[in-house]
Amino acid sequence: MPKVLVPVCGKSIIQHLLDSVVDSKIDPKPMIIVSPENQGLIRQSLKDYNVEYTVQEQQLGTGHAASCAVNNIKDECSKVLIFNGDHPFIKADTIKKLAANDSEITMLVAKSDNFSDWQKIFYHWGRIIRHGDQIRQIKEFKDSDEETKKINEVNPAMYAFDFDWLKDNIGKISTDNVQKEFYLTDLIGLAFEQKKNIDSILVAPEEAIGINSLEELEIAEKILKKTE
Repeated sequence: MPKVLVPVCGKSIIQHLLDSVVDSKIDPKPMIIVSPENQGLIRQSLKDYNVEYTVQEQQLGTGHAASCAVNNIKDECSKVLIFNGDHPFIKADTIKKLAANDSEITMLVAKSDNFSDWQKIFYHWGRIIRHGDQIRQIKEFKDSDEETKKINEVNPAMYAFDFDWLKDNIGKISTDNVQKEFYLTDLIGLAFEQKKNIDSILVAPEEAIGINSLEELEIAEKILKKTE
């Protein structure tokens, strides 16, 4: 079963996310990036949702997935919102805030004081590197030194991009990193070098949760039950 179809309190991870997108009433309809081997199950599971699909034939990283989407956007649009399908708790109001910002890039950020208790799940997330108040870079955990890993501001990987800027720059990122993948996060450093506006919206750790393991699934279910 694809990870995004794993149930959390009776509803799949991606359905939680899509319901928030629907509730936010943003246009146009969502586009879901799927792998060839998983697309059938995902399409069947989400048949009641008004969504489009793009197939990522090779899994070459988040930047490559975004590039696949950009190449398949046919409607006129000024902004593109990008979410990871394994983050079920993003709120409709947060999505509205992302969509309403006029900067070239707006991104969500979260903070964990000491990565203790259940917030230890954030320890392996990318770190937000700032120059004063301005976001300068996102450093993925596997590419970080010990000093960078002490930073407590992390990247939930949810963004709003100016579409024209994204189209012009998505092809400029490279695989010069530990994982040899195209990182979407490299666009942050590129925008900083171009002196573009990079805004951030702070969200609570509970809203930022992503699910990549059974432990994180258990944590997510406990948090959701507390909020219901």
